[in-house]
Amino acid sequence: MRPGARPARLLPWTGSEGKPCYLLTDGDGPLSRIADVVETTHLDMAEDLLDHAAALLADARATPEQLRFMLLRMREALTEVHRVAESRGMRLH
Repeated sequence: MRPGARPARLLPWTGSEGKPCYLLTDGDGPLSRIADVVETTHLDMAEDLLDHAAALLADARATPEQLRFMLLRMREALTEVHRVAESRGMRLH
């Protein structure tokens, strides 16, 4: 990498084949701002899902189907949050 050059940014979404997408930028363009909004949205949605999961787990009447659905959504959220963390970690170096 050139001195002073930024590393490629891992974007918070994947390509059509499920492969990671990267952005070469100074971090100030329109696509960077969209990626920032998507990252924030992923984190906010994961936080809301955690609250919903706590309520569902506290409900003794929760059905196996409800719990399975919640687990599927939690897996999706964890995947998104992991990608955000990985992207932000890469930009620290």
